[in-house]
Amino acid sequence: MDFNAVIVPVIPILYEDNHLLIAVKPPNMPVQADSSGDADMLTLLKAGVKERYSKPGGVYLGMVHRMDRPVGGVIAFARTSKAAARLSEQLREHSMKRSYMAVVRGYADDDGIMRDYLIKDGKTNVVSVTDKDAVGSREAVLRYKRLAATDMPEPLSLLEIQLETGRSHQIRVQFASRGLPLWADARYGMARLGETVALWGYALELIHPTRKEAMRFEAPPPEGFPWKWFCVD
Repeated sequence: MDFNAVIVPVIPILYEDNHLLIAVKPPNMPVQADSSGDADMLTLLKAGVKERYSKPGGVYLGMVHRMDRPVGGVIAFARTSKAAARLSEQLREHSMKRSYMAVVRGYADDDGIMRDYLIKDGKTNVVSVTDKDAVGSREAVLRYKRLAATDMPEPLSLLEIQLETGRSHQIRVQFASRGLPLWADARYGMARLGETVALWGYALELIHPTRKEAMRFEAPPPEGFPWKWFCVD
């Protein structure tokens, strides 16, 4: 696709050096190229690196972790294969911390842990809760606390969520299975035309792949509803 021929959202870059690139994913942009042919983060960020540093030939940029297409927030990329391997190890060892904000329909408890086994239907791309012994099931664990609640325009809860595992659609499925679907989640709940699912990766903590320095990056959720009902900064 000729990205110059379409309107492409600006991708904010929070940090960049020779090993690491931290950016903010716009909602509804795929992290990597898919069958839609829409502009994707990986391709656009590679083009940006190539232009900024006048690099000849191809540019290496490794995808460290994924984020569902409707979801936005802080995401890490590796600028070398060595950095990619070390960051991937942090994911496996759970030393990379990913924190989300979400708005769910209903009143969630003050805090809690969700532990389920999930399975994905490859044909429909739908994830569901299943039994531990089901073929293809994978354990999914998250922790959350409720930051605020409102009853306008309906019962809603603002949550802070920490992932302990990174399964496909994990947050969306685990809350929906408990009668707390995310606001405007068309796949696992309900959404009206023009609404975007209220799930945002607001913070990312990791160890720099070469300097061994602890780093934290944050980005606030978008302005507008439903975040505006909670005065999120």
